[in-house]
Amino acid sequence: MKPYVANILNALVLIVMGSWGYFGSDNPSFTALIPVFGGVMLLITHPWLKKENKLVAHIAVVLTLVLLGGLTKPFISQIGQGDTMGIIRVGAMILTGIIAMITFIRSFIQARKNKV
Repeated sequence: MKPYVANILNALVLIVMGSWGYFGSDNPSFTALIPVFGGVMLLITHPWLKKENKLVAHIAVVLTLVLLGGLTKPFISQIGQGDTMGIIRVGAMILTGIIAMITFIRSFIQARKNKV
């Protein structure tokens, strides 16, 4: 999978699942929209990632890593509450973030090998 494909998949899942979590809640918190804003920011990087811009790729990796770290507490919270749909929503965001990170890292390794 190409990094820009993994990035857009991750961005769309963050936007859709984050929006669902916010608007589907009885008492929504503004912090529930953080994945949505992160997904929009990742979506903005898409054109440059497609052109293989290294700086933007590194920015997308850092943003993805920050979002993954930020999703850890909500995931643990959803497990503690026993909210199956919440676990699925946050789990999907974490899963696509991990896929994006693996894809980016593989791409960086391949670029390094091609450079030598």
